[in-house]
Amino acid sequence: MKSYRRLFLAVGLLAAACGARAAEFVVQDIQLEGLQRISAGTVFNYLPVQVGSTVAERDYPEIIRALFRTGFFADVNLERKGNVLVVTVTERPAIAEVRLVGNRDISAEDLKKALTGVGLAEGRVFDRSLLDKVEQELLQLYYSRGRYGVQIKSQVQALERNRVAITLDIAEGAVASISRINIVGNKAFSEKQLLKQLQSSTTGWFSFFTKDDQYSKQKLAADIETLRSFYLDRGYLKFNVESTQVSITPDKRDVYVTLNITEGEPYTIDEVALSGQFGVVPEQDLRKLITIKRGDTFSRAQMAEITKKMGERLGEEGYAFANVNTVPRLDDENKKVALNFAVDPGRRVYVRRINFQGNAKTQDEVLRRELRQTEGGWVSTKDLDRSKTRLQRLDYLESVNVETPAVAGTNDQVDVNYTVVERPSGSLMFGVGYGQESGVLLNLNVTQNNFLGTGNQLGVNFNNSDIGQNYSLSFNNPYYTLDGVSLGFRLFYRAIDSSELNTSNYTQNIYGGQINFGFPLNEYDTLRLSPGYEHIWFDTQEDTAAEVKDFLQKNGDSYDQFKLDAGWSHDTRDRAIFPTGGSLNQITAQIALPGSTAEFYKLSYRGVVYIPFSRWLTGSLGGEIGYGDGYGSSDGLPFFENFYAGGLRSVRGFKANTLGPRYSNDDPSGGAFKTVASTQLIFPVPFMEQSENVRVAAFLDAGNVYKDVGAFDAGDLRFSAGLSGTWLSPFGPLVLSVAAPLNEQDGDDTELFQFSFGVPLN
Repeated sequence: MKSYRRLFLAVGLLAAACGARAAEFVVQDIQLEGLQRISAGTVFNYLPVQVGSTVAERDYPEIIRALFRTGFFADVNLERKGNVLVVTVTERPAIAEVRLVGNRDISAEDLKKALTGVGLAEGRVFDRSLLDKVEQELLQLYYSRGRYGVQIKSQVQALERNRVAITLDIAEGAVASISRINIVGNKAFSEKQLLKQLQSSTTGWFSFFTKDDQYSKQKLAADIETLRSFYLDRGYLKFNVESTQVSITPDKRDVYVTLNITEGEPYTIDEVALSGQFGVVPEQDLRKLITIKRGDTFSRAQMAEITKKMGERLGEEGYAFANVNTVPRLDDENKKVALNFAVDPGRRVYVRRINFQGNAKTQDEVLRRELRQTEGGWVSTKDLDRSKTRLQRLDYLESVNVETPAVAGTNDQVDVNYTVVERPSGSLMFGVGYGQESGVLLNLNVTQNNFLGTGNQLGVNFNNSDIGQNYSLSFNNPYYTLDGVSLGFRLFYRAIDSSELNTSNYTQNIYGGQINFGFPLNEYDTLRLSPGYEHIWFDTQEDTAAEVKDFLQKNGDSYDQFKLDAGWSHDTRDRAIFPTGGSLNQITAQIALPGSTAEFYKLSYRGVVYIPFSRWLTGSLGGEIGYGDGYGSSDGLPFFENFYAGGLRSVRGFKANTLGPRYSNDDPSGGAFKTVASTQLIFPVPFMEQSENVRVAAFLDAGNVYKDVGAFDAGDLRFSAGLSGTWLSPFGPLVLSVAAPLNEQDGDDTELFQFSFGVPLN
């Protein structure tokens, strides 16, 4: 019996082995069927078998799974025909188009970026299971912007060649507005005081423009950090936001926010220490920058400002990668903190090369002469910043960017790369403009602010307006000498109809010339001297003011004037046009030298300071004072040199040149003393926040003109307030002003709306 059993077992094993060998086969060829878009090579790359491989039916599931994992196929079948493996696939459709309908708050470009992140994009394989994921992604994106009522519907349309078009219909709904913000746990500061620190707010008068009542997660997160900074700047080192609750009404329109905070106790400074290596910077220079002392309340902002200034001071001496770390040591029992400013200057870094890119026309030397950073010297953050500012102030450069990449293979060298964008520096322009002060303006200008790439200025101007004619030829070399002394000249002819300037009816004709010198005294101060000659003659009319006729009858109607103009300016503005920081102070003197037909002098001061409140909000405060008088044989300032006020360039809301004294026929006469002041709040135009060519300002103007300085009376000052806008259009500046006089008097000429187009700003 045992021998029979052994025989039957051997026969069974032999049969099983023969069956297994019969199921296996060596693949002599692989055939692919069903492919439409996907190449055969792509399939072979993912196929775990190849010609010559031994395959059995038990291997089929793994082969099928390998192809499914690619995501390209909706179905895969395997079949054996002799020794040929036949792979039949059904491809998933390709996404031919993704359509977005109804989106306004978020651009289609931003939405498609989000869709690409989850795998839905044109050209990719379509997987229907992705639609739910896509809808959830978009919902979260809109929820983060406060649009909780958003609804998204997706549609899939089959196209030829196994493609689909996907349409996402978005009903964004309204942004949920904040109905209430509660702060719980505050003791040291009132809730009202804390709410003022937040960007989020309940609906107010200006919410339509500021959108501060619209809820979003990002804005709330920023507000929490603002609140944290508020407390840390006042010594509350243990401040914490314990929890945040946000509830939404069933209609998804109103949001209630509750912040639960723990204030802790305020900490004071116990000790202040300075440690580390200081390089070549004297220790006392760094200690002077430490403005916090023992007994002061801890302030994170003050601490950060100290470390920043220390880094800048080290950077001035070539330690561009210096580290200044503040190490606090807390005494929780006594609520004190000891500070140690640890300084690690690192290695001193030198400039290998300074390179310029983008200056297709401007010569390298013209740009290099503006630099304060030198090749071969140590890199100075102060000099780099000043060099960039000086380049930005050139009329023929639109933008300047600077980078300091490390030199490969070294740890103490960098290159300084300036990338500039040039403006068109030359123009042949025929233009038409209009200004309420100048009337219709026809001009033909040939200008070259960067003549032949040298940085020299050349101008030929022919202007005709209701006021008269103005023809001039000018040239200026800003670097006549290597140290920056400028030299130029100007030849001119003007015929002015004064009645169009709202003064008495006479014509003033002038021709002459001037030589201009500029002497840089230091980085910010410049002295200018301009000797020149003018020949002036007048033509009067029947209705010319009697005072003008009497003056001309007494002194003659033709004048030879030998003039010397002198001026000093201190300019720290970051830009020449639309500055956002710095100040400008100018003192000018104009003297008709002895031997002139009319001997007189005029002195004036003009100053303006720009205060950046935020990235988009700037304040300015400026004023101008002018005084003149005669000397020698002249009795007082000649009428044709009087100061005037009123109009777009002084006190807006009052007609140009009409403020101040008047002639006997009620024509404005101007005066020998002028005072004007203006304060502005400059802010971006809604939806055009990043534009460099448009600005809007709310302003308050004040000023007037007086017969002489002894006639000054503050009660006679005129005030106005309003809004102004300036657009640097391709056809010339457009200036608009809507102003209301605040203390209009009988006899004043007012204008609510004033504008000019094509008239230079300066």
